[in-house]
Amino acid sequence: MKSLRTIALKEAQNRVSPEVKAPSNRISEFFGVNVFDKKKMKDFLSKEVFEKLVSAIDQGELINHEDANQIATAMKSWAMGKGATHYTHWFQPLTGTTAEKHDAFFEPSSDGAIEKFAGSALVQQEPDASSFPNGGIRNTFEARGYTAWDPSSPAFIMESKAGKTLCIPTVFVSYTGEALDYKAPLLKALAAMDKAAVDVCQYFDKSITKVNASLGIEQEYFLVDLALHNARPDLALTGRALFGHMSAKGQQLEDHYFGSIPERVFTYMVDFENEALKLGIPLKTRHNEVAPSQFECAPIYEEINLAIDHNQLLMDLMEKVALRHNFKVLLHEKPYAGINGSGKHNNWSLITDTGKNLLAPGKTPKNNLMFLTFFVNTVKAVHEHADLLRASIASVSNDHRLGANEAPPAIISIFLGQQLNEVLDEIEHSRISKKIKEDNALWLGIPKIPQILLDNTDRNRTSPFAFTGNKFELRAVGSSANSSAPMTVLNAIVADQLTKFKVDVDKLIKKGEKKDIALLTVIKKYIKESKDIRFEGNGYSQEWADEAERRGLANIKTTPLALDAYVSEKSTELFTKTNIFSKRELHARHEILLENYYKKLQIEARVIGEVSNSMIIPAVIAYQNSLIENAKGLKDLGVSADIPTGIINKLTEHLTIVKNSVDAMLEARKQVNAVEDTREKAIGYDEKVKSHFDNIRYHADKLEQIVDDSVWPLPKFRELLFMK
Repeated sequence: MKSLRTIALKEAQNRVSPEVKAPSNRISEFFGVNVFDKKKMKDFLSKEVFEKLVSAIDQGELINHEDANQIATAMKSWAMGKGATHYTHWFQPLTGTTAEKHDAFFEPSSDGAIEKFAGSALVQQEPDASSFPNGGIRNTFEARGYTAWDPSSPAFIMESKAGKTLCIPTVFVSYTGEALDYKAPLLKALAAMDKAAVDVCQYFDKSITKVNASLGIEQEYFLVDLALHNARPDLALTGRALFGHMSAKGQQLEDHYFGSIPERVFTYMVDFENEALKLGIPLKTRHNEVAPSQFECAPIYEEINLAIDHNQLLMDLMEKVALRHNFKVLLHEKPYAGINGSGKHNNWSLITDTGKNLLAPGKTPKNNLMFLTFFVNTVKAVHEHADLLRASIASVSNDHRLGANEAPPAIISIFLGQQLNEVLDEIEHSRISKKIKEDNALWLGIPKIPQILLDNTDRNRTSPFAFTGNKFELRAVGSSANSSAPMTVLNAIVADQLTKFKVDVDKLIKKGEKKDIALLTVIKKYIKESKDIRFEGNGYSQEWADEAERRGLANIKTTPLALDAYVSEKSTELFTKTNIFSKRELHARHEILLENYYKKLQIEARVIGEVSNSMIIPAVIAYQNSLIENAKGLKDLGVSADIPTGIINKLTEHLTIVKNSVDAMLEARKQVNAVEDTREKAIGYDEKVKSHFDNIRYHADKLEQIVDDSVWPLPKFRELLFMK
């Protein structure tokens, strides 16, 4: 009987890509066709209601019941005209994925049936909240939760062969009002950022009335043939290969990065890009990444709430479209040991309603002082709350990647580049002049800052948080993560810091100091106070780990300990005073993240035990039996049986260790499962269960190298990585 691996290899070798056709040769002709954007709103709504909806989107103003009814009717007419039969509130619960419950527009009536969609159904729905993670906020028998429409993210139509559904982005909260999702806290953090940034902008430009956080998310991912994926229980159930010896050829030749895209992969890319573009996701870039079978796509920058919605939607699309091409998308941060993992680089900046990027240096002293204000406050915010930023990117999967010579380390630091470092050093050590030159040149206390182009600041791949010309790049976010978590934290801490900055500046102004001198005085103080977070060197080196310790920077390598920052007194004060999280919500979120951590390790431990006992050990024993027969035959012929006997001994040695280690791991799991405290259970899984994984894998991988290739049950790395 053929093994599943043999069947999968044959399937993978005979793939034929489906034909893919774009709706048009011009992307502009089909971009956003499935989005109820402002242009379509204007066509379907009265002028008065359209203007109210735009105000709700841009300014956060409330929409009354009567207007909601008209918007719902217009949305239904547009969606049904596109072929939609159902609608759903599309939300982002704390599972890490998106969620939806579909309802038909159809309703029975005395005359037969009608298509109906009321404003009340648009604005609010009541999905069952009992089965979503809640961290103890509600009991299992308390099922009620609410989804509430987010007008700032446009509704869209999701297509499939079977039908079309109108999707309405929403927040998700409990019956008692606590956030049960990622979007609600993000919107609050963005509101806090808007207010704080506008208040500070008033020092420089009174015409600025709104500041939007902007985000561009680079998405890395792996592709593997679907048949090979399904023949690997570890990939199918955990998203990563828990076993597998590294292929003789990996990424060492550095020949994959930016190389020619394989035809089958290219066809898939074009297909999911077409679907994404129809949904208004502004994908701009595609290329091969560093590791074999690893790729990346990246959009143009968008307002941060919309950018994150689009990224969540994109990941869902990528997985669905991959099935049409007999691929499986791997979004796990480290699906294969021995080669690079995947991240989701978050490129963040601040844009005013006048079109100015607050993180882009200008040509005039005034613009440079404005840039320095937001630039230095961001550095100061990250210095003050590095532990919280570290917590926001923590997960069981990202722990494999952080610091693994391919991604930033767990030590949070900021890379600025030589030029800006010198500028900050000069400001720190210079005397602030009380006079201003009359020739409209530079203030004596401000060094010359040439306008920085995108290529003037190097991209330090080892830095978790790097300035790259006119934005900061948070490189430490994992590829499967919802970017709302780190972006909620980043915007919250910068908003808080800007608020403190305004208080400090106003104190000096009230004492009689000139505004510009007061601004620069506080900036100089912040530069000195936050200097320890700045680092320009190799973040992978032991020297940096030693230096970071001397500077007092934390190096928290595991998720259970990193998550403590969410419930520290400092973080609780930050979030409660900005009304982003209540104390109860913070503790619930902490509990959910810890549960998610140990449950994923629990699944991995079960898979390791099952695959070891039911696949690897039987395969090794079968091969061992054939060698025993061979050795007996050789002895009967009077020929030396040293070679098969030596192999048998090696097999027995590794097999014994695998079996004993699996048994020890399973026993440790039973003991940890008896622990009731969630944090202690998460730490127990990390220290007592996960600690067995590497040893089991090491000896299983040794067996893979010895056992007859035709007997080995699991598709090998060379097949997973290079069979395109």
